[in-house]
Amino acid sequence: MKTISCSINRGLGLGRLTLTSLALTSVVLASLMLSHSVVANESAQQSAKNLTTIADARKHPAVYVDVGVKGDSVGDMWVFDQPLLDQKMRPIGNNSGFCIRTKLGHSSQCQWTLTVRDGSIQVAGRETEKGSSAIAIVGGTGKYKGITGQMISTNNENGTFTQVLSY
Repeated sequence: MKTISCSINRGLGLGRLTLTSLALTSVVLASLMLSHSVVANESAQQSAKNLTTIADARKHPAVYVDVGVKGDSVGDMWVFDQPLLDQKMRPIGNNSGFCIRTKLGHSSQCQWTLTVRDGSIQVAGRETEKGSSAIAIVGGTGKYKGITGQMISTNNENGTFTQVLSY
């Protein structure tokens, strides 16, 4: 067994030199780690994908299911199976699911599936009556197996909903 001994000669300032070297090495390593983290984050952002679809409820509006108190009340449902269009309004699949009223005059809890040629994407979350809603992408099939992210659903006030999926 070998013994290694080290001594710091304080009189020559070697202790300060060694500590300065260690501090400098630590700063360089921290900078490299931060740089690697920024590059990895930029790479992840560049690989993020977006898909924009239009749910078309003009010809096939949601069916209202009135439960409990007559008229709009908590627990009422909307069930739908509508054409799904691309940004040029061409059919690409269907958009089907349901919403349950949770807050009068404001929002519903929804779950639906966007089905396209190469798979399906399931989304779930709170959708507001006006404006845009951020809804979770909870899974998929086919090309979209393992998908996660969010969808921004915007009521266009003309019977269509623009759905921008970021995954």
